[in-house]
Amino acid sequence: MKKELIIKKCKKCGALIHVIEDCTCKDCGMVCCGEPMEKLKSNSVDASFEKHVPTYEKMDDGIFVKVNHVMDKEHFIEWITLIAQDKEYFVTLYPEQDAQCHLPYISGAKLYAYCNQHGLWETEVK
Repeated sequence: MKKELIIKKCKKCGALIHVIEDCTCKDCGMVCCGEPMEKLKSNSVDASFEKHVPTYEKMDDGIFVKVNHVMDKEHFIEWITLIAQDKEYFVTLYPEQDAQCHLPYISGAKLYAYCNQHGLWETEVK
C-alpha cells in the first residue's frame, strides 16, 4: 500500500496532527477548538515557490535536502519529511539552524517541507 502524508491543522489555534490512517466515515473527523481540522494541501498557499519547495542533490549515501528559506524565530521551516512506498523519514528543524538534512535516496518518493507561516510544500524525488 502506498503511504500518503496526511497533516491536519486547526484553523483557530494552529495545532498540527500527523495522521497515520485517516477516518473514512461520513461526517466524521478530527476536531480541535470545537471545529473540524482541515487537511493541508501542499503548494496551495500564495507564497514564494522558490523559497519553500524542498530541493535535493543526490549523494553517494542518499540525498542532501535543502530549503532556501529564512530560519527566524517567527518564520521558519519546521520540518522536512520523505514519504516513500512504505517508509517515512521525518526531520524536525528549529529556528536559527539551516533548513537542510540528509535523507535516503528513493526514486519516486515525495519530499515535503512545512513552513510555519506558509504551509506545506512538496517535490518528487527523481
